[in-house]
Amino acid sequence: MRVLFAAPEDAWGGIYARFCQALPEMEFVAASDFRTLSLANFDAIIPTMTPVDAALLQSADRLKLIQQVGAGLEGVDIAAARARGISVANVPSASSGNADSVAELAIYLMLGLARNAADIPRQLHLRQLGRPIGQGLMGKTVGLVGLGGIGKALARRLAAFGMRIIGIKRTVDEAFAARYQLDWLGTLAELPTLLGQADFVVLSLPDTAQTHHLINAQSLSYCKPGSFLINVGRGGLVEKHALEQALISGQLAGAGLDVFWQEPPDPADSLFQQNVIATPHIGGVTDISAAGNIQAVCDNLRRLQQGEPLWYLA
Repeated sequence: MRVLFAAPEDAWGGIYARFCQALPEMEFVAASDFRTLSLANFDAIIPTMTPVDAALLQSADRLKLIQQVGAGLEGVDIAAARARGISVANVPSASSGNADSVAELAIYLMLGLARNAADIPRQLHLRQLGRPIGQGLMGKTVGLVGLGGIGKALARRLAAFGMRIIGIKRTVDEAFAARYQLDWLGTLAELPTLLGQADFVVLSLPDTAQTHHLINAQSLSYCKPGSFLINVGRGGLVEKHALEQALISGQLAGAGLDVFWQEPPDPADSLFQQNVIATPHIGGVTDISAAGNIQAVCDNLRRLQQGEPLWYLA
């Protein structure tokens, strides 16, 4: 069985080599970048960040499975795949340890912004003790926009910081709010209410037609002045120019970004001259989440080879 790993061999911490080691009976082929021109002669594809649209699927002559390594399937035309009899599966973040890893990174970004991490090296170089002055998380309000696996993992952890937690979910569920210690829970239509109250806003949504550029000039105008925005969802959730202007004006005090308007972003982009802490899309790149994702993908590839029912079908 031939499997296309639609990314360079060294992407995502070198998991390509781990797939080859775990399934030596299969032939894995790595792409040179995050573009694929043909699916001919492949039984399965692991797309990572490579789009799999209807045009690309026309090149598939024996493809049976599109298996994402992680949860994100925004780049896959699921309807076109189904029309061709191709299964689509992912690895839910809550089942792999991915959600826990991304939640930890989001808290890292929150703490870095709160403690003015960008200025710490300068103060150390100047031999200044007791600077920079930071903020504590205790007593602050955090708004979780998205309460799937990552949002729930964040809620569990942030409660221990003594923060007031509010959130946005598709539907309001009082039992859910109580279980995750949410002081307020609203729908996406009530986003302005959350933005007006939150000291920290954390995005952990997929990029869909409904959520694309959810954070734009209008929504940023609702933000509590001096608040912080953290995006560990998808880059398309945030309109870049509007974010930059909000940082320049001081409407936002800073931003923490693990995902970007284009990936990889240009390190010379003017946005990075503002108070931004950026990480190179590593929220789910940890030993824990990598092991969970690899195990789940390998299990499904074995099931495909053996003709058994697949897990986590879209």
